[in-house]
Amino acid sequence: MPLLPVPKPSPSFHLPASTPRFLSDLLLSLSVARAFAKGSQLHGHLLKSGFCPSIVLLSNHLITFYARCHLPHLSRLAFLDSPSRSPASWASLISALAQNELPADALLAFRSMLSHSIPISDRTLPPATKSCGALSFPSLARSLHSLALRSPFSNDVFVASSIVDMYSKCSLLSDARDVFDSMPHRNVVSWSGLICGYAQAGLNLDALHLFKRALAENLEPPGVNDFTYSCIVRVCSAATLLDIGAQVHSHCSKTSFISSPFVGSALISLYSKCGLVEDAYKVFDEMPEKNLGAWNAVLIASAQHGHTRTAFDRFALMDRAGFHPNFITFLCLMTACSHAGLVDDGKRYFDLMVSRGVEPGPQHYACMVDLLSRVGRLREAVEFIERMPLAPTESLWGALLTGCRIHKDADTAAFAARKLFETGSLSSGAHMLLSNAYAAAGRYADAARARKEMRDRGVKKETGLSWVEYGGKVHTFVSGDTCHERSKEIHELVNSLAERMEREGYVADTSYVLRDVDGEEKRRSIWYHSERLAIGFGLLSVPDDGRPIRVMKNLRVCGDCHTAIKFVSKCTGRVVILRDNNRFHRFEDGVCSCGDYW
Repeated sequence: MPLLPVPKPSPSFHLPASTPRFLSDLLLSLSVARAFAKGSQLHGHLLKSGFCPSIVLLSNHLITFYARCHLPHLSRLAFLDSPSRSPASWASLISALAQNELPADALLAFRSMLSHSIPISDRTLPPATKSCGALSFPSLARSLHSLALRSPFSNDVFVASSIVDMYSKCSLLSDARDVFDSMPHRNVVSWSGLICGYAQAGLNLDALHLFKRALAENLEPPGVNDFTYSCIVRVCSAATLLDIGAQVHSHCSKTSFISSPFVGSALISLYSKCGLVEDAYKVFDEMPEKNLGAWNAVLIASAQHGHTRTAFDRFALMDRAGFHPNFITFLCLMTACSHAGLVDDGKRYFDLMVSRGVEPGPQHYACMVDLLSRVGRLREAVEFIERMPLAPTESLWGALLTGCRIHKDADTAAFAARKLFETGSLSSGAHMLLSNAYAAAGRYADAARARKEMRDRGVKKETGLSWVEYGGKVHTFVSGDTCHERSKEIHELVNSLAERMEREGYVADTSYVLRDVDGEEKRRSIWYHSERLAIGFGLLSVPDDGRPIRVMKNLRVCGDCHTAIKFVSKCTGRVVILRDNNRFHRFEDGVCSCGDYW
């Protein structure tokens, strides 16, 4: 039976007396161009003339053609229509499925090939390993590597590189490194695979060292591409390594990679996460080609920095440009609403998401609970949870707990905490939020009991860390830190600054101290929080030439520190940019960009 209905002759597609070689070259050209209409007409001509499926080469080209047109089901039919399924036919089919994000189907085809006693080749191993990596299947990864070692292709650069990439995606980094180190020659897949594997595992220094080595070896053909650059920029973004990230940006600017939307998206994220949102906007505006990832990146930047109106305006531009929003797009918009307390807008975007055919996920429901809870509509938040079609997640109960802490509702906090613990969560943050809610309400005995329950469960409180990148180093502080080489100077500066701030009207809010101790001890315990020590180091080290002091914190900034930093910016005339685990705060002249709503 013919694969497709034989099309009627088209005057716009006249074929002269054709040879198989001519038809093969023509089909390859249409495949590269992804010209589906003309390619399907040619397929009809091949069926009509009897060239296909009798000529295996043409059948193989048809499999590839439909794969490049993102029609893998037609690739499969072209394969089944072939009378002689050669190793090349199997390779084309497996590649077609792998390239079209059907990894399970690709592996089933690979297995079927082996059951037909077709030997593996340098064309079938790479798509099989790619599919294994996409599924993150460690045991299968080692089996495929074993097959490769027993074949003549184990030292082939394409096969070995695909194995490195597969092991990296399966989080088997030691195996990936062993294969990488044993390769006599490497290509962009091997370098990028290992670099990105380190990055995804949080081994940022290893990723950076390998990237520098790739550049130093001046590879030919290039050992890095736009995917590698975007990956390494994201490493700098995750670790807030602005100086290194800016150097990578400069390097990209000297190459064609700066025009890549993947690199551009990563740079937007880098500058946003390092507190330089205007630079993020500049990167976006200068991008010659924008994809949905770039639009989402700039929406995330706007949301994190509290630029709600900018986020709304960008979304309208994106819509007019013809981009279809996905679940990330709407999550960005709802986050922006949450950061500004815009309940009606948040509900509007939630409804718009549903009408656009994007199914709300757990993150969207958690964002709606966060939005309602932060404005104090805790009863409405609980009712929203009860109406949800999904089971409430840990992050959702955490959002309700945060609202309870802000509005000092200890009873609802206890209810949310109980529900959260029923999920089996071992989150230290949940226990601390509950303890904070009790302490804020003056129920210190309950706060102490919540902390004891955390210890009894074997849950350890996450240590609060704040850090500043300066002088090519990352300077990290914990609460009460005395280990830094400039600790004495920092503490002296912090103490003298406290006196100036109190003269300006600063009064410590000791409700953020969880223990029932006297007032003076409460003030002392608050004043040496990690972010204040980091700012003290910044005041000593970062030149006062217009540069802001940029501080990163792994936990949410407490309310008293937020107030104190406003006074610091007023007393010193310095701009302080603080990123906590929720959003950015820009302190200038005694005012914070969040409008004291976070």
